[in-house]
Amino acid sequence: MKIVGISACTVGIAHTYLAQQKLEDAAKKAGDEVKIETQGTIGVENELTPEEIAAADIVILAVDVKISGEERFAGKKVVKVSTETAIKSPNKLIEKLHELAGK
Repeated sequence: MKIVGISACTVGIAHTYLAQQKLEDAAKKAGDEVKIETQGTIGVENELTPEEIAAADIVILAVDVKISGEERFAGKKVVKVSTETAIKSPNKLIEKLHELAGK
């Protein structure tokens, strides 16, 4: 399954990158292709391309704040959770994405 997403926390430092790492590790462990864009204090990193978004089966938004570019996911299955959920239960979250995507 192909997963794309964004992580962003209120401060834009620690939880943003922790959520990214936990989601990527859990998805890879499940055999998925994954790319998580971060939106933090230093701006957007690991930016998703239109092609990556188009090819994705599902989108995960691990965010605690308003993010930029959310309209890019129009027409996609989008799951929104807090960064805390992504950090504390990444494996359960990836399982849930599989259920929702039917994969």
